[in-house]
Amino acid sequence: MTPIALLLLAACDRPSDDAAQQPGVATTIMNQAPPAIRPTDAPANAIVPVEPAPRIDTPPSPAASDGLIPAAFQGRWTGAADRCGDRAAALELTIAPDQMIFHESVGAVQAVREGTDGRVTIDAAFTGEGQSWTRTLALRISADGRALTIVNDGTAVTRKRC
Repeated sequence: MTPIALLLLAACDRPSDDAAQQPGVATTIMNQAPPAIRPTDAPANAIVPVEPAPRIDTPPSPAASDGLIPAAFQGRWTGAADRCGDRAAALELTIAPDQMIFHESVGAVQAVREGTDGRVTIDAAFTGEGQSWTRTLALRISADGRALTIVNDGTAVTRKRC
């Protein structure tokens, strides 16, 4: 072995003088247990917001006159001869308060006008199959609420409620 390696090896085996110079310092982990440590209380949160929380106003629930389709017309509809729940049915339609979802297009309601005879006229902006257009539809619901007739450009189609 080289003299430097022997010197380093000898230094590793030599007991430390740290315990004699500093009382209460353990030279190895096994010689002395640590003193009992008492957890300190958590400091108070010193974070103070610079700006007040934003105020978010929620608009009141709009009525039918505010451009929403009346509740009597809302729901799922399909062709008179179609089976309810058949999403592939050509006359399948879902009417929400603010949109009409047809089989291959969606119409966003722009205006709703209620007639005196229970009919409503809906102006909607449609999108579907890569195109956009606007249309005015006249809707009439049957007395029992089970049938809906929609007149589009002079053509009337009747659907049943699902």
